[in-house]
Amino acid sequence: MASPTSIKLDDELKVRVQTLAETRRRSSHWIMREAIAQYVEREEKREAFKQDTLRAWEEYKQTGMHLTGEEVDDWLKKLEAGEDAELPACHS
Repeated sequence: MASPTSIKLDDELKVRVQTLAETRRRSSHWIMREAIAQYVEREEKREAFKQDTLRAWEEYKQTGMHLTGEEVDDWLKKLEAGEDAELPACHS
């Protein structure tokens, strides 16, 4: 269920939205909903990535387990070449 929400746009942005809507044969409302949905999805993914990174950093600080950049590059090169290479084991 959708509920109405108001948003204030400056005149320039409002015209840009209206122009794009006309070009795409969509309503201004559709353009704004789509833009907000895409923004929220992108930012949720960005936040999830940030949280994963912080968890990985904390785990590294606790365990010291890691791979070097060279080890990862070598593994990725094998995968790129079509080899069925397993991820190297982490070490301290």
